Amino acid sequence: MFYMGATVYDFEGEHSTAAAAGGGAPGRGLMLLELPRWTVEYGASRLLDLAHAALPERDLGGGRPVLVLPGFSAHDKLTGRLRGHLAQRGFEVHGWGLGSNHGLTEKIVTGLPRRFAEVADRYDEPVSVVGWSFGGLLARWLAHEHPDRVRQVVCLGSPWRAEGERTRATGLFERSKVRHGIVDNAREIVDQLRGPVPVPLTAVWSRTDGIVPWRGCTVDEQTAGPGRAPAENVEVVSSHVGMVANPLVLSVVVDRLRQDPAAWEPFAWRHVLPGGAA
Repeated sequence: MFYMGATVYDFEGEHSTAAAAGGGAPGRGLMLLELPRWTVEYGASRLLDLAHAALPERDLGGGRPVLVLPGFSAHDKLTGRLRGHLAQRGFEVHGWGLGSNHGLTEKIVTGLPRRFAEVADRYDEPVSVVGWSFGGLLARWLAHEHPDRVRQVVCLGSPWRAEGERTRATGLFERSKVRHGIVDNAREIVDQLRGPVPVPLTAVWSRTDGIVPWRGCTVDEQTAGPGRAPAENVEVVSSHVGMVANPLVLSVVVDRLRQDPAAWEPFAWRHVLPGGAA
């Protein structure tokens, strides 16, 4: 089974304590259901998009640029369903073009800001960044590094909290570190991305996530105010792998990407139910 588990490196051997505080990894039963659930979620979203194609064209995205970042061990092909859904609704969608996501390697830490700049330079407006699992952590990092060029961040099942780390996945990161390397300032990057995000942030998470503990994916909600950007949680029923294919998740992403950061409206399910705009 391909494995998009995401956590961060156990820099100082504190992982077991942090994971215990976050409730540990999801149960084995949920993990084993990931692939069957993804199959249903993917098929359902494909059918909905086929039906949407027969409707009068609606330019929901308005040509606004979006950069999509894959999860750990994933690549652009695995975010294709999400990107296709957004493109069909009028967004200018871009993959990250960096191959498989092997964590905080030199290739990614230097290549992702370069890729972001390439996309941002094409448009006369900030770019929205959607990150799946560990890709959401990288999206948070981009927002800290380029707050004037990132329109907003949407995280899909992204366990950014230290207490939300997942013990089983730490082994994957450690093996990746041996094979692919890790930048010297990895700890500083993680500490930075864990800070309050300076642009509007939406965290999409699921209690039935079979890979990461959902509590580690939630954010401290806040409304927009002087010197602070809005942050919100949106709970869905989804597998972890299906976060980039689940119809509910896709509807949430479209609705959030349509928001005007200067006139932000909190998410409400009534806006995405049948008959709504998404």
